[in-house]
Amino acid sequence: MSMVYEFDFKAAQDYDAFFEKGRARHYLDVEIKLIRSLIRPMPGKRLLDIGCGTGLSLEPFLDLGMDLTGIDPSAYMLDKAAARLGHRVELHRGTAEDLPFDDNSFDTALLFFSLEFSNRPAKAIEEACRVAREQVVIGVHNRYAPQNMVRRVKGFFFPDMYSRAHFFSVWQLKTMITSILGKVPVKWRTTVQFPFMSGGLISRMESFSLIQWSYWGSFIGMRIKPVPKFRTRPLVLKIRNSKIYEPATGLALGCRREE
Repeated sequence: MSMVYEFDFKAAQDYDAFFEKGRARHYLDVEIKLIRSLIRPMPGKRLLDIGCGTGLSLEPFLDLGMDLTGIDPSAYMLDKAAARLGHRVELHRGTAEDLPFDDNSFDTALLFFSLEFSNRPAKAIEEACRVAREQVVIGVHNRYAPQNMVRRVKGFFFPDMYSRAHFFSVWQLKTMITSILGKVPVKWRTTVQFPFMSGGLISRMESFSLIQWSYWGSFIGMRIKPVPKFRTRPLVLKIRNSKIYEPATGLALGCRREE
């Protein structure tokens, strides 16, 4: 089984209903804003959303002239994504650990609130780096953020989608990426620093770079720039020794006699 949890029909319904609530919608908007700043969308660029769910994370990119693709293991989530996005996004069913795409098929691969549900997160990141030519962007909920600690404790008593998720920290993600790719360029930020507050002023404060450097924000956004690696093979050089010919002895003596 490649995924920790696959959303069924009820879970797909609950997922959208959860983000329709006021404060949860505020969290989502702030998280998407951070992800967009890391992706830096441009017309014509190809974006793959791995674990696209009901399409909430793709919706903000619809009118930017990008070539959008989504993939998710849940048929129920894909049905809702198709209803939301129409024919403007190409949707596939599949898992993050075994993507049905060729190398470098996309400019950007996005893992937004999907790595938490993978049983092999390192493999999911490796696959994302394989199919992405320019960058991989990850959005996860921070393991050590106070809000997520509360969610984890609450999940023991009142199971929900967060109780089924595996949370990560900035350190864990960077360690995992280094073990897979070596030392590659990585940029990270956090947001939802004020989880129990909302409003226009809070949203503007969440955008300040200094605040986003905090390790304790509820949501981590991270951009990876995979560096191409080339396998080199030592070349065997064959050196041919040239024969050095000495002048014929008789000819040399003959010349001396003429002198």
